[in-house]
Amino acid sequence: MTISDPRGFLSELFDCAVRAADPHDTIAAHLPERPRGRTIVVGAGKAASAMAAALEALWDGPLEGVVVDRHGEIGSTRRIKVLQAAHPVPDKAGLAGAQAVLDAVRGLSADDLVIALISGGGSSLLPMPGGDLFFEDEIAVNKALLDSGAPIGAMNVVRKHVSGIKGGRLAKAAAPARVVSLIVSDVAGDDAASVASGPTIASRSTPGEALEIIKHYRMNMPEAVLAHLRSPAAMAPSPDDPDFARNSVSVIASARLALEAAAHRALEKGIPAVILSDCIEGEARDIAGMHGAMAREIAGFGRPFSRPVVMLSGGETTVSLAGGTYGKGGRNTEFLLAFAKSIQGVEGIDALAADTDGIDGSEDNAGAFADGGSFARMRAAGLDPNKVLAGHDAWSGFSAIGDLFVTGPTGTNVNDFRAILVQ
Repeated sequence: MTISDPRGFLSELFDCAVRAADPHDTIAAHLPERPRGRTIVVGAGKAASAMAAALEALWDGPLEGVVVDRHGEIGSTRRIKVLQAAHPVPDKAGLAGAQAVLDAVRGLSADDLVIALISGGGSSLLPMPGGDLFFEDEIAVNKALLDSGAPIGAMNVVRKHVSGIKGGRLAKAAAPARVVSLIVSDVAGDDAASVASGPTIASRSTPGEALEIIKHYRMNMPEAVLAHLRSPAAMAPSPDDPDFARNSVSVIASARLALEAAAHRALEKGIPAVILSDCIEGEARDIAGMHGAMAREIAGFGRPFSRPVVMLSGGETTVSLAGGTYGKGGRNTEFLLAFAKSIQGVEGIDALAADTDGIDGSEDNAGAFADGGSFARMRAAGLDPNKVLAGHDAWSGFSAIGDLFVTGPTGTNVNDFRAILVQ
């Protein structure tokens, strides 16, 4: 079996993965019962408005509320207010949005229901400094986290303990109302408490763990933040808090389900598929080197998998920025440029790496395509691809050769999608 249009094939797999995380279908299977009292909807993340629109269409009864999505194209709602804020660097609009979300759940009764629509990106979209911290302190925390190269789970431990809304604090504010959290997971292992730093889920971590993470990754944190983490104000609600006893949490979409859908579609097209993992973390360039080595081994020796095959993987890589200037792009384009370096000159390998939310990093592309000739085409376009990679400017490299993958916002977010076809 030979795929004559590898990029069309890889694009089709991406589309299948995204459809498997479609908010309308996933929410429909997890609707709670109507309460005797009011139904309040709150939420945040890069899928928040799409989830809100889906819930409105499915809900049989009155409801109201507010969610925070990022700036840009959003889902259309009538009863649930959609606010917009910046991602990945928080802005004052996010601060106002976080306050609006918190205000929406205050003063509720035990007869009321809160439906929390939580997806990846919510950490940046719900800035609310805890204790005596200021907004500027939270901005500094966010910068230190993004520059550190720490995995998303570690970042969100820190975020939980410097926040006034994350780490279960939003659900605590809603008590005694019941809180039903519907989660679109973008984190490795689908730990619901880590998605958007768990605003409605009690924390199992401690401020001490946050301090250890800061030390381990050598993060440059303001002294006020370190002092806060040593204070009682940093302790988030614990799982045994009685205010959480009636609450429920459902992960309604995840990278695992998305990859399984893509694998099924590949088999329908006659191409065996292997899922390497749905929770790969680490430096994007290092992960790319591993994927590249496997692709070369398959292409050259037919091991550990026979040709043809498509390797699928998900998770969230990181890009460590050591200060100074850097270019355009995101973790998926950086992964793919490093992957292209690893497979230079090898025929029969085509790859797509993209963010399932449709936006990878700083620009408007979801990701990019690469093959064994990518580096040669960049050189022909007048670029030195090694310098492009060193300068974290992968977007410019793939843009120069017309290999960006552009989908627009997808309305969901189950993290990175990588598909490597070896024929």
